[in-house]
Amino acid sequence: MVTEAHPQRILIVDDEPAIRRFLKTALADGEFALFLADNGHAALAAAVTVKPDVILLDLGLPDLDGVEVIKRIRQWSQVPIIVLSVRDREADKVKALDSGADDYLTKPFGVSELLARIRVMLRRSVQQMPEPVIRINELEVDLARRLVLLRGEAVALTPTEYELLRLLVTNAGKVMTHRQILKQIWGAAYLEQPHVLRVNISNLRHKLENDASRPRYIQTESGVGYRFKSEA
Repeated sequence: MVTEAHPQRILIVDDEPAIRRFLKTALADGEFALFLADNGHAALAAAVTVKPDVILLDLGLPDLDGVEVIKRIRQWSQVPIIVLSVRDREADKVKALDSGADDYLTKPFGVSELLARIRVMLRRSVQQMPEPVIRINELEVDLARRLVLLRGEAVALTPTEYELLRLLVTNAGKVMTHRQILKQIWGAAYLEQPHVLRVNISNLRHKLENDASRPRYIQTESGVGYRFKSEA
């Protein structure tokens, strides 16, 4: 639990002083302890000494590219990393997420959205293992019994659909790229067959959503992948 005596630690990594000041002001309400770094090497050092609960990382750093920072941190830590970047190309987003980032916000962004993304990461990070039963609004996924209920009624899923749903709900709030999902569910041989994923996502939506064309649970991150909403 977050308390005034033990606030959650946020490491802000950005080489622009104006951005660091903006984020420090936006997040300085006593809920978080804030730490700043203005380059990649300083970020790597702070990740060790500060032991942050969340890292907010710009990609355009003067010494190391942010993607390289992500890769180095992932060699020893699973701390949640939210990328904040002006790079808005799909390829940049996919590269950062595939390298180990947990989320990606394009500048400029709203403070409310950033705070919501941080809270999602903090909720996920306190759970070492998924809860036996995950409940999100009208949906209930019993991981131990491999049982899916929607409004109290059992939902019939194929084995592949269930594994796909399990992956998404245990990473709720986190962007999962097409390649990440394909590799974990179908294996490396399917990395260049995104249609397999699209078909199964469509099937899941028709079984779980009130209106598959306007999904509440499984959100599309255009050109990148999918996010299962932690609060549908």
